[in-house]
Amino acid sequence: MTAWLLDNEPQLRLGIFLSVLALLIIVQRVRPRREVTGGWQRSLTNLLLIVAGTLILRLAFPLLAFDLALRLEPDGGGLNRVLPYWAAVATGMLVLDFAIYWQHRLLHVIPPLWRLHRVHHADTGFDATTAVRFHPFEIALSMLIKLGLIALFGIPALAVLFFEILLSAGALFTHANIRLPDVFERRLRWLLVTPEMHRIHHSVHKEETNSNYGFHLSIWDRIFGSYRDEPRDGQTTMQIGLHEFRGRDDQTLWALLINPFRSN
Repeated sequence: MTAWLLDNEPQLRLGIFLSVLALLIIVQRVRPRREVTGGWQRSLTNLLLIVAGTLILRLAFPLLAFDLALRLEPDGGGLNRVLPYWAAVATGMLVLDFAIYWQHRLLHVIPPLWRLHRVHHADTGFDATTAVRFHPFEIALSMLIKLGLIALFGIPALAVLFFEILLSAGALFTHANIRLPDVFERRLRWLLVTPEMHRIHHSVHKEETNSNYGFHLSIWDRIFGSYRDEPRDGQTTMQIGLHEFRGRDDQTLWALLINPFRSN
C-alpha cells in the first residue's frame, strides 16, 4: 500500500485537490455562509495564480518536496533513524505543520514577506478559490522552506505526501464559504482550523488579520497566543480583504503579480 501511494503521488494529489474543490464549490452554492462578490472573474483570477505558481515551481526547482524526500529516504537518516516508520511519518507531518504556522506568522511580520503574502489577503471575497490565491514568489519561498525542513529532519516521503494532500485539501476547506452546524464547528476548532476561525484572519482589521495563523491544527494559535474566537463585526457582516486594495483594477491577474513591487 505504501509503495502504491508513493508511486502514484502526482495523480493522488491532483485527484484529491480537484475532487475537494469541486465538492466545496457545490456546497458553497447550496449552503453559503456569506454573500461573495466578484463573480467568475475573481475565481478565475485566483485559479490562474496557482497555475502561474505551479509553472514557477516546475521551472525553478529540479526537485520538489516529495521528490527530495524520496531521494533522501534510502539513506535512512533523520527521523527514520530514531523512530519507527509510522512514528516518523506522524512526527514529520507535525514538524511541517508547526513550521508552516511560524512561516505564516513571519509573512505577516517581515515587511518584504508581507508584500508577497498580501496578494492572498487582498481578496475581497472568501471562498475555496481564495485558498490558491498566492503570489508565485511566495509559493517558491514556501517550497524552499519545505525543502530545507525535509533535508534537515529527514522527513519520510510518505509524511510529505500526506502533508501536501492535507495542505491543499485543508486550505480549500478552511477558506470555504460554507456553513457548518454551530455545535460541530465549535468542537472541531478545538483541534482543527475551521472556515469560521480562518475567516477572521482575512478581516480588514489588522489585529484580526494578525491572528489565527494555523493551517491544519488550531493548537498552535492557542499555545502561542494568536487565537481569536470571533471577529468584532460578526461573521456575516465583517469586511474581508485589505483597505488599500479594494478597487477592481487591484484585482486583475497582472495587478496581483506586480502587487509586491508597488510603492504602497
